[in-house]
Amino acid sequence: MPTLLIEDGFKFFFYANEHLPMHIHVARGDGYAKIDLVALDVVESCFKKPELKKVMNIVKLHRTDFVRCWHEYFNKR
Repeated sequence: MPTLLIEDGFKFFFYANEHLPMHIHVARGDGYAKIDLVALDVVESCFKKPELKKVMNIVKLHRTDFVRCWHEYFNKR
């Protein structure tokens, strides 16, 4: 499970056996979200609205890096 970023206690990662569409998982405490990196849509989330807003701001800021890491990781396999 490659961890791509930890920011404000949020852990951004994907699993080693991921599938398309390209997405990222986010966890903090008991909270969890799955974000589509292409459409920037929330696939699922149990974060409260303010937390999810913060998550989405971080994803938008680091989206290019997350996509690059996805391609680098899965193209090597």
